[in-house]
Amino acid sequence: MYIVTFVLILFLFFLSECRGQITVTQSPSLITAAQGKEVRINCKTSSRVDEGNDLAWYLQKPGEAPKLLIHDATSRYTGTPSRFSGSGSDSDFTLTIIQTEDTGDYYCQKSYKNLRQSASQ
Repeated sequence: MYIVTFVLILFLFFLSECRGQITVTQSPSLITAAQGKEVRINCKTSSRVDEGNDLAWYLQKPGEAPKLLIHDATSRYTGTPSRFSGSGSDSDFTLTIIQTEDTGDYYCQKSYKNLRQSASQ
């Protein structure tokens, strides 16, 4: 019984260590822009983003759920207006907004879609 418990604890320890952590930092944290001016939001990850620059950008307006704008760092999600564009690779990414009519909170996220896809196959 004790051996099984020890092996289980050891397995859980290694599982948590293998999972890995990526820290994502956005800057600036607050932007005030004049109407019609271009805005750039930067996103830096603590390690290189592999799997085809698997990084996503979201917009959350007050009282609404976050909406996906950009996936794979540069690809606009269906229905995302052309005033939004994503760029970057490795660990440095940028969301550019050509018009500032979209007030809200913007988030970048390292996506794990490839991991989810391979797990479901």
